[in-house]
Amino acid sequence: MQNHPLTAARERLGLTRRQLADAVNKILYPDPGQAAHSAFTANYLGKLENGKIRYPAEDYRTALRIVLNADTDDELGFRRREISMRTKGMLAVRSNRYESPATGLSPAAASLTSDAIPLMSLLGPPVVDELPRQVSQEHITQVLEAAEIFEQWDNAHGGALVREIADDKLHRMSRLLEVSCPAHLRPALHKALAQLAGVVAFMLFDAYHHEAARQRFTFALRCASIGGGWHQRAMLLSSLARQAVWCGQPDDGLTHIEMALVRADWLTASERAMLHTVRARALAKLGPGRAQEALAAVGAADEAFAHAAPAEDPPWMCFYDDAQHHGDTAHALFDVALHTRLVTESADRFAYSVEHHLPAYLRSRAISRIKLASLTMVQGDPLEAVAIGNLALDDAGPVRSLRAADDLRELHRMAGQHGKLTEVEELRARIRETVGAVA
Repeated sequence: MQNHPLTAARERLGLTRRQLADAVNKILYPDPGQAAHSAFTANYLGKLENGKIRYPAEDYRTALRIVLNADTDDELGFRRREISMRTKGMLAVRSNRYESPATGLSPAAASLTSDAIPLMSLLGPPVVDELPRQVSQEHITQVLEAAEIFEQWDNAHGGALVREIADDKLHRMSRLLEVSCPAHLRPALHKALAQLAGVVAFMLFDAYHHEAARQRFTFALRCASIGGGWHQRAMLLSSLARQAVWCGQPDDGLTHIEMALVRADWLTASERAMLHTVRARALAKLGPGRAQEALAAVGAADEAFAHAAPAEDPPWMCFYDDAQHHGDTAHALFDVALHTRLVTESADRFAYSVEHHLPAYLRSRAISRIKLASLTMVQGDPLEAVAIGNLALDDAGPVRSLRAADDLRELHRMAGQHGKLTEVEELRARIRETVGAVA
C-alpha cells in the first residue's frame, strides 16, 4: 500500500527523494564519512513511499519529522501494523525453540530486559566528532544546509522542540574554526557559521533562552564581520533588536537598528524595509510620545518595500515577503493603536498577512492572527474576535513558540472584558488549555 502522506510531505517542500535522503542523513550523521555509508538512501526512501517498508527505525522517523516539518509519525503515514492472533501464535511457537531455561526468554530477549548491563553503557561511548585535516567547500555547504533545515523547522514549529539539537550542531560545526582553512574559503566559512548561529540564536530567543540567544547572536555577528558579511550584519542586528523589543528594552532595540542602518545604501530594498519596520516597532514600544515617529518609520518601510527586488536579496531574506512586511508593520501599528487615539491600518495589515503567509511560515501566521483577534476584541466585535481567535488556536496547535503563547495570554486578558459572553469564555478556556501545553 502506497504511503501517500510521506510522498505528499516531500513534494510540498519540492524535494526529490535524493535530496530528502541527503537532508535526513545530515541529521543522522554529523560526520560526512558516516553519512556516505548510510542505509537511508533514495532507494530506501522509495520503499517507504511504496509501502514496502511500513514502519522505519525510530531515528529514521525522527529525522524525517524534522526535515518534513511533521509533529507525529502518523502525519507521515507511519503506523505500527497490528499483528493477527494467528501470527502471534506462530511467533510464540518459534520463540519457544530458543527459550533460555532460566528466564523462559530467548537469549536476545533476555539481554534486552536484564539489569546486569549498566544503563548508560547501552548508548555506547560519547560521540566525539573527528575533525577533518582541512576545511573544504563541502564542509561549508553542510553548515549552510544545516542552517536551512533548522530554519524551516523553526518557521513551522517554533524553537522550543529542537533548539538543543540545533545548538549542539552549531557547537560541533563551529569546531571547523580550529581546523586549517585555505585563505580563499575563510570568508565563506565564517559567513556560513554566522548563518547557522543566527538561526540557532533565533530559536533560543523563541524559546526564551535569552542570554544564550544573545551569546549566539554575538558569535554570529563576529563571524559575519570576519567574513565581510555586511548583509548578514544587518540581519543579525535586526534580530537582536527584535529580541530587545520583545524583552521590554525598546531603547536597546532602537540602538541595534540604528547601527544596522549605517550605510543603508549598501543594503537591498527588502533589507531596508525590514530594518525600518523593526525601528517602527521599537519606537511604538517607547510610548505615545514616539507614535508619530513610529508612523513615519512604517512609511519609510513601505517606501523601501515598494522597490523590493527579491532576486537581489541574500537567500536568508526570502522570509521577508509581502505577508511578512504587512505583519511586521502591523505589529508596530498595533501598539500605536492601543496606546493612542490614532486610527491605524493594523487590523487590515494583520488580515492581509494571515491571508497571504505561505504554509512554511505557520508560526508567523499564527502570531498575526492572534494579534488580529486581540485588536478586534478591544476595538471591534467580540464575537468576530472569537472566530478569529479560534482560527488562531488552530494555527498555534502544532507551534511550540513561547512568543506565540505570550500573545495568547494577551488575548486571554483582553477578552476578559467580554467574559460574560459564553463564546468568549469558551475561547478563554481553550487558550488556557493551549498555553498549558506549550509552557
